[in-house]
Amino acid sequence: MEPLDYLAEERNKASFDVEEMKIVWAGSRHAYEMSDRMARLVASDPVFRKDNRTMLSRKDLLKDTLRKTAHAVKRTVELNLSEEESMTLWSYVDQPSYANLHWAMFIPAIEGQGTEEQKQKWLPMAYKMQIIGCYAQTELGHGSNVQGLETTATFDPETDEFVIHSPKLTSSKWWPGGLGKASTHAVVYARLRTNGQDYGVQAFIIQLRSLDDHSPLPGITVGDVGMKFGSGAYNSMDNGFLRFDHVRIPRNQMLMRVSQVTREGKYVRSDVPRQLLYGTMVSVRQIIVSESSCALSRAVCIATRYSAVRRQFGSQNGGPETQVINYKTQQSRLFPLLASAYAFRFAGEWLKWLYTDVTKRLKANDFSTLPEVHACTAGLKSITTSATADAIEECRKLCGGHGYLSCSGLPELFAVYIPNCTFEGDNIVLLLQVARILMKTVAQLASGKKPVGTTAYLGRVEHLMQCHCEVRRAEDWLKPSVILEAFEARAARMSVACAQTLSGFSNPEEGFADISSDLVEAAVAHCQLIIVSKFIEKLKQDIPGKGVKTQLENLCNVYALSLLHKHLGDFVSTGCITPEQGALVNEQLRSLYSLVRPNAVALVDAFNHTDHYLGSVLGRYDGNVYQKLYEEAWKSPLNDTDVPDGYREYIRPLLKQQIRTARL
Repeated sequence: MEPLDYLAEERNKASFDVEEMKIVWAGSRHAYEMSDRMARLVASDPVFRKDNRTMLSRKDLLKDTLRKTAHAVKRTVELNLSEEESMTLWSYVDQPSYANLHWAMFIPAIEGQGTEEQKQKWLPMAYKMQIIGCYAQTELGHGSNVQGLETTATFDPETDEFVIHSPKLTSSKWWPGGLGKASTHAVVYARLRTNGQDYGVQAFIIQLRSLDDHSPLPGITVGDVGMKFGSGAYNSMDNGFLRFDHVRIPRNQMLMRVSQVTREGKYVRSDVPRQLLYGTMVSVRQIIVSESSCALSRAVCIATRYSAVRRQFGSQNGGPETQVINYKTQQSRLFPLLASAYAFRFAGEWLKWLYTDVTKRLKANDFSTLPEVHACTAGLKSITTSATADAIEECRKLCGGHGYLSCSGLPELFAVYIPNCTFEGDNIVLLLQVARILMKTVAQLASGKKPVGTTAYLGRVEHLMQCHCEVRRAEDWLKPSVILEAFEARAARMSVACAQTLSGFSNPEEGFADISSDLVEAAVAHCQLIIVSKFIEKLKQDIPGKGVKTQLENLCNVYALSLLHKHLGDFVSTGCITPEQGALVNEQLRSLYSLVRPNAVALVDAFNHTDHYLGSVLGRYDGNVYQKLYEEAWKSPLNDTDVPDGYREYIRPLLKQQIRTARL
């Protein structure tokens, strides 16, 4: 007997080729087929079960993570998976693990900052996981301010060694994933001191634990930082603390591609830019941007399917109630998030291309595009993670009371995602970095220097400061050129306004601090322009499949116009549009929501998430929500017995009046 599909009617409404949209979402047919294969491989393997994860104790959760990681490595070897397949498989295992940091930060740090000799020594062991590494930069007292790190690495010329030391409690390394219990080695960032001088923060490879029995080596104090937000969630990761007590390491364990210390203790700086020290962070940030669309798509998929299943009010003559997804209030909250998932996906694709391009250039000693990549990864990491974190919580609220249940999948998804707003750069600090680049770009316009890349629009600043929006009817807002110019004008005018204000300060740094809130808003406008422009560029490509391009055009318009509506104050106050034109934005959005509505379930189906990966009773593919909610309730440990533990000690005496109660 065929299982019931409670969402079949919704799927039949779709006016586009869902299979082709799956390919667009994945990036290519190859990526779609590979991703689909890995997702089903994980879903069918009992070792990768995760429905009980939120009920595990911290120790059991860590052990479960270690088991899954080892099993993932075993399956990778058995199936002879490529690096791409292996990474995809692990993403579907969907459980933060020390392996994430080993592959995404420890290895790239050595690849980017090590000499050829150092890479030949360390990378073969790391690739085979004969050593397990983490990335130890953040300290108890310093995170975003990397130059304020306090761990010291003092060169001893008599022994040709560095002495690694944690001079204060605040110099303790704090937060590195994988450090708490799993890692045997770390790339540690410490202040280089030689010949009585401090040469700033450098990277060192340091062994932390014995390769025989995993015990900490002499002089090293290491452990786990403790429970974190939520049940399950990021508690599967052993974020750690680390202190050094005059630990000695050979001189050649300083990563020396950028800077070297000679046998005599002389500090030598190479011609390679110091920005390479942050290359690993740039790499991780572009991955974070790509993953934001994945996390957001999961939340939106759950909320959309449940909104189509759930019915409330509106019954006529005893007939069915109204689907929640048909209410305009639900659509105006949900559909911009659906559009954002697609927008972030395409921005992530472009950022990956940009990062791949700069990596090739770096190998050829071409560092010209490094500042652009740094700015884009910083800004887009900030914008996409903040928006995604807020969107996951909004999706929980869109699911009403049932969204608060752990089995909805949304509480754990929120808890596991929100650290993205802080790690690899606090989001506000990152936006201020983008703002600095914008202010520098505006300042250089007077000298005739033409901006390039994502700031190229500032080269037309005279036009953008004076142009007037030509929208007269609501449908005029569907023109890509109109949308793009409005976003460019807003970003340009906000940046120029900040630059003009800064010019009035005798001390630029005091000025920067004083108007930092305005600078953050200017950076947000710039980054939102990037995402909108990349969505529009995507639509210029040849996109096959019946109705696929039309749906993407609708989503692009929803994304851009919902942003415009949300930030209407910016657009009106800077004179980019009039209040009347702003009112037409809202009118056009209502029309767009009507176009998205019949395709909504099919558009989230195009994400191709398995039920295992979603981990949500509310977001089930078949829509059989209520039966499964009831079954899930019986899995609660509290239902193992009819009478709870503690009844005789605490409830029965009350009921039998054996405890004297005060009169209220």
